[in-house]
Amino acid sequence: MNSSSDSAGRHPATRKSAPSWPRRFWRRRRWFGKLMVVALIVTIPVGAFFGVVFTITYQDVRADNTGTLRFANEVAIPPLLEPRIDGEGGKHFDLRMQTGHSELLSGKRTETWGVNGAYLGPTIRANTGDHVTMHVTNDLPEASSLHWHGMRLPASMDGGPHQEVAPKQTWTPEWTVKQPAASLWYHPHPHGKTAKHVYQGVSGMFLIDDPESRNLGLPGDYGVDDIPLVIQDKKFAPDGSLDFSRAGGLGDAVGAGGTGILGDTILVNGTHDPRLSVTSELTRLRVLNGSTARIYNIGFDDNRAFQVIASDSGLLPAPESRERILLSPGERAEIVVRLAPGEAPVLRSFPGGLDAGFPTDRFAGGDDTFDLIQLRAGDDLGQDAVVPATLARGEQLQAPPEARVRRFELGGRSSINGQSMDMSRIDEVVAAGATEIWEIVGGGGPHNFHIHDVAFRILDIDGEPPAAWQAGRKDTVYLPPGKTVRVVVDFGTDVDPDVPYMYHCHLLYHEDSGMMGQFVIVRADQVDSTSRTVNTGGEGHHHGHG
Repeated sequence: MNSSSDSAGRHPATRKSAPSWPRRFWRRRRWFGKLMVVALIVTIPVGAFFGVVFTITYQDVRADNTGTLRFANEVAIPPLLEPRIDGEGGKHFDLRMQTGHSELLSGKRTETWGVNGAYLGPTIRANTGDHVTMHVTNDLPEASSLHWHGMRLPASMDGGPHQEVAPKQTWTPEWTVKQPAASLWYHPHPHGKTAKHVYQGVSGMFLIDDPESRNLGLPGDYGVDDIPLVIQDKKFAPDGSLDFSRAGGLGDAVGAGGTGILGDTILVNGTHDPRLSVTSELTRLRVLNGSTARIYNIGFDDNRAFQVIASDSGLLPAPESRERILLSPGERAEIVVRLAPGEAPVLRSFPGGLDAGFPTDRFAGGDDTFDLIQLRAGDDLGQDAVVPATLARGEQLQAPPEARVRRFELGGRSSINGQSMDMSRIDEVVAAGATEIWEIVGGGGPHNFHIHDVAFRILDIDGEPPAAWQAGRKDTVYLPPGKTVRVVVDFGTDVDPDVPYMYHCHLLYHEDSGMMGQFVIVRADQVDSTSRTVNTGGEGHHHGHG
């Protein structure tokens, strides 16, 4: 470089003397001040803008259908699926997952999926001790599965993501029913697509009977005074097609889209604007929250009390009088309601119960109000059934003093204990027949927790004992944000070190996003030596036969 130029290549005559230190300081202060003014001009309107948008979103996101329904349609009752009986008394059930079209809204045609029909599936019914075989054929355009939610059975028969059925193929799981009477259900469980498949309509009830429950005198005439109610919310496009969108955008940022799809239209057993014609003084309702994300705070519009007789996995020790029960996705409750001739109460989902705080309650649907179904009592009601003072006589689940304690922290929408679901990773190894205590910690928004192949009992919720109606046998539990739920878990005895069961959030968007883990059940002497990896190469899809 020419020595007559400065380091910037300028001729000496063009150089300006550098400002003194005080001048440099004040010049920088003036520029800083200007930048602060510009920042204030920009940020104040932006802050105000987002405040206005938040306020509008907060107001608009609340849903309420009260006063809009005429209860014009008699609710559909899923038919009982008749089994084929083999030479040894085993029961064979034929199930076909299929596409179709349904008139979910009056005068509009909706593409739907179902089992043995266009939408939802038949009710399966079996007895404790029955040997059952399911012939599951997949006529959907993509791989799926059927998971027997709440059933105790071998892991290879569970219908989770490791037992997906390829299109045009049949899967044939079989097992012996070895648990007490309960209202269970079945639904798809394909990896990453469970919410989509359930939302499109593939679900059904699976009822178990036993001698003890049949001898109680409870309402038990299926479809007459013993009624399944599969409650689901939907979003519809103007043409009647299903809308799969979450809130997104700002709504996602403040929690509106973080729960999953929250619909503004309620279906009961696939029926919109439903009523149930009641012919008996006592009616038993087997209520299933079959939604993918919405949580229901259920009671009657006139605040009448009803008797809760069963939770997810069986009868309670005694009936519990309630005016409200909270059911998160996958949870069930059996209730008995008494009606007088001519009465017409409405089963409603009320605001409240999520215990999520502002503004999460609103954006997770906790401030919504929905009329679900009207019960219309006839002028002449039968009076044969009773609700006895004692229901299940078996002892409640108890944890031994040396019970192992495991802790599960749910984070965001996609992790448990800091890890997202990995199909090839075994997260926990459990000894067959073990009784353990699981501590489950809720994340920043509403969650729940479902464990495959088990029954558990809630010990406490943030140190407080559960309400009596929640203290029975369960398989799914709601988790308020930031709170810890402790459950005592009774594990099965079907040993398989190679095929895992699942535990996961049953808000299905969370499950699909990775809030799921895997455990295997092994012999006690195999716990330490069991591999922590799964070979998914040949075991993921079942090709069966066409």
